[in-house]
Amino acid sequence: MTIRNLDPILAPQSIALIGASPKEGSVGRIVLRNVASNGFQGKVYPVNPNHDEINGIKCYRQIKDLPEPPDIAVVMTPPKTVPKVIKDLSKLGTRTAVVLTAGINDSNGLRQKMLDAAKPNLFRVIGPNTVGMMAPHVGLNASFTHMAPMPGKLALLSQSGAIVTALIDWAADRDVGFSHIVSLGDMADVDMADCIDLLAMDRHTKAILLYLESIPNPRKFISAARAASRLKPVLAVKSGRHEAAAKAAATHTGALAGSDTVVDAILRRAGVVRVKDLDDLFLAAETIEHFSSIPDMRVGIVTNGGGAGVLAVDQMMDYGSDLADLSPETIEALNAVLPPTWSKANPVDIIGDAPPQRYRDAVSIVANDPGVDAILVMSCPTALASPIEAAQEISSMVQKGQINRKPVFGCWLGEHSAKGARHVLRKAGVASFDTPAQAAEAMSLLESWTQSQRLLTRVPAFGGDEPSGDKAVVSEIFKTVADEGRTILTEPEAKRVFSAYGIPTPPTLVAKDVKEAREVAAELLPGHSRLVVKLLSRDITHKTDVGGVALGLESPEAVAQTVQGMLDKVARTHPDARIDGFMIQPMVSLPDSNELIIGMKHDATFGPVILFGAGGTAVEVLKDTAIALPPIDDVLAGDLIDQTRIGRLLAGYRGHKPADRAMIIQMIRAVSSLVVDFPCVTGIDINPLLVSGDRALALDARIVIDVDRVEEPGPNPDLAMTPYPNDWTKRVTLDNGMKLILRAIRPEDAALYPVFLDKTSAEDIRNRLLTSVSRLTDAEMIRLTQLDYSRAMAFVAIIDDEGESKGELAGVSRLMADADHERAEFGVIVRGDLQGHRMGWVLMEHLLDYARADELQVIDGVTFKANKRMRQMCDELGFKQKMSREDPELVELELKL
Repeated sequence: MTIRNLDPILAPQSIALIGASPKEGSVGRIVLRNVASNGFQGKVYPVNPNHDEINGIKCYRQIKDLPEPPDIAVVMTPPKTVPKVIKDLSKLGTRTAVVLTAGINDSNGLRQKMLDAAKPNLFRVIGPNTVGMMAPHVGLNASFTHMAPMPGKLALLSQSGAIVTALIDWAADRDVGFSHIVSLGDMADVDMADCIDLLAMDRHTKAILLYLESIPNPRKFISAARAASRLKPVLAVKSGRHEAAAKAAATHTGALAGSDTVVDAILRRAGVVRVKDLDDLFLAAETIEHFSSIPDMRVGIVTNGGGAGVLAVDQMMDYGSDLADLSPETIEALNAVLPPTWSKANPVDIIGDAPPQRYRDAVSIVANDPGVDAILVMSCPTALASPIEAAQEISSMVQKGQINRKPVFGCWLGEHSAKGARHVLRKAGVASFDTPAQAAEAMSLLESWTQSQRLLTRVPAFGGDEPSGDKAVVSEIFKTVADEGRTILTEPEAKRVFSAYGIPTPPTLVAKDVKEAREVAAELLPGHSRLVVKLLSRDITHKTDVGGVALGLESPEAVAQTVQGMLDKVARTHPDARIDGFMIQPMVSLPDSNELIIGMKHDATFGPVILFGAGGTAVEVLKDTAIALPPIDDVLAGDLIDQTRIGRLLAGYRGHKPADRAMIIQMIRAVSSLVVDFPCVTGIDINPLLVSGDRALALDARIVIDVDRVEEPGPNPDLAMTPYPNDWTKRVTLDNGMKLILRAIRPEDAALYPVFLDKTSAEDIRNRLLTSVSRLTDAEMIRLTQLDYSRAMAFVAIIDDEGESKGELAGVSRLMADADHERAEFGVIVRGDLQGHRMGWVLMEHLLDYARADELQVIDGVTFKANKRMRQMCDELGFKQKMSREDPELVELELKL
């Protein structure tokens, strides 16, 4: 649904230019010139009420005068005219427009008027305020850019028109081409996620480059990017990395989880490789244009300058790549072809007078070493050899496949003498970089892409094994706090919440005054050698800032004196603060322990995020933390630990036993579950969480809530990642006794499709997909199973028998909602050998129950007129049926819920 009516922009056969003009310097003239002069073979229809012809092309006075509905339209008319233009185009039958016009916004009401005109026919609007769009492989430049891009395999999506023109200019000098370029402008309708969805399946696009200024719909973006990233690289630069963080928050986590850190987590979860600036995006384009991901990056270096090779090693180490260890056999083979003075190691210094043949010999031998994953070939300018001839030799080897199918990075140093050689390399399709630092960074990008693929293939499992807490206990605590008008729980209240979710806390007693503190201490000391006293005040969040924490107290008198001292200091420093009492607890000592923090912050844009890392009072100074998006499973929690430096300490070192990783993972997941279950939670700190071996204690605890949302049930609607819908799992028994599990589809279900399709007839598949296919590609199966549950749903029927077929896919029902979440298209298919037992009914009824709960208004679909079984079922379920106007073989089905 998100790409409905968008596909014409991929390869349009006709285009209308609304506002084309002969006026020199006007946008209408530039766009018409660009469309007409770049080899576009489709039909071009200029529209201008004042002209019958422009630049020799027939011009139409009005949209209704056009001889046919064009595939796409480019709108360049004044802002006030745009809503009517969209309405007229939609009435004619066009369904997609690129609106270049600026000044269409909410303040003047034109944005909504434009969208209202587009809505009846699901007309799609790219823009407004955009540079335009380009499809170089069909020769279309529907923009006012200063030059046309070359055809190629990279797609560019940008929220900035200036970035589009800069990238086109850069690419021309480096022989880099594009499959598609879309300037998204203000994204009133079509956004980044829509275009990612569209390009994910485009055969002309090898990689997708993004320039992001904002991510207005994180759920939609993550869903689209995850699906695309499984098929091809997605790389992004996001501006605003140093934008001022939110004001001081009530928790340490709030101070740490700045918005850009959250963007990193969003992109990481989506499988997108993030680069820091435009230079890196250009570099990423150069890299991805030439390479596929590789599992390891052990680099063999061949250079005619030893110093340059050493510099390259330094740069590689900075970026985390490894220098390959050459085998004895490789060294021996190099000895046979290189001068006696060669380096005898990696980097392979073939000496400054190296002719082309020496490059060929050395590179061939290094490429055949099984311990080498990639090759960096370097050339330093000398008067003894030609850099261009060396480049020609390497280019010839790459083109003929003589480098053992391994990535080759070229780095010809210098400027004047190296320019021609770089051109030779790029013309031959060899990635060429100006400096060792650029080459090292390119290798790092390739590794980052490979790592993102690994993360995507490690499928999160949200299938019912989430840590569960005592929701009734927690709900009662939150209601009590809200009734008292508080947003911050006291430490004892917070610890009771964490205990309810299985996070261990030390026993804590509360004393109201000095006298009670002495009595509580006397009660606790016989069983414990030392005590801890903490100030309890709803007005003072960070107790250590006012001396509100005292450790190692060994007598009731010492406790009483400490409490009195705290009272006196608060009276001086915070005279208006309310003192609710004093927490007294045993001082816990865990040998070889580490102080950790687990927290949560509610980001204004992206919703809840989970933080993990090194804790204690110096947490903001150490800044050894990592961010992830809930919901979190074991794999994601483990990845969160591994992103931190303290994660390596937890694995054990120099006689220190390792911490129980599974225990820490379970506590991270418990915090995630608490956040999913209670939308009212806006901030969490467990700091420090003391961990040693298989023991853990949350020594300090803090929870912040939104009192207006205490009654709101979970799952939390603010999550950037939609939780797996466990509540929609059930077991059913068919009339033939077969047992089924009905549940929402998961990404790992892609592995079940091949057997399912093998046992389903071609006719059944045709009835479901409305086309004849012999099999689904891996890419298609990924798209079927990688869903954003907030905009789409699919339920699978899994055989639950005890026989050999247990776990097989028996049927699927599916919904895909439109952008307004009012209508949804349905589909259902049952495995061929299992039909005739009302499985389709079961799947459809489950789907309709979900649609009603999801507050959808209309369910519609299409089937063949000859598909009597489907039509009968839909008739009995209350669907209205009518013949399709577009195809007499099809019947349209509609059910108002």
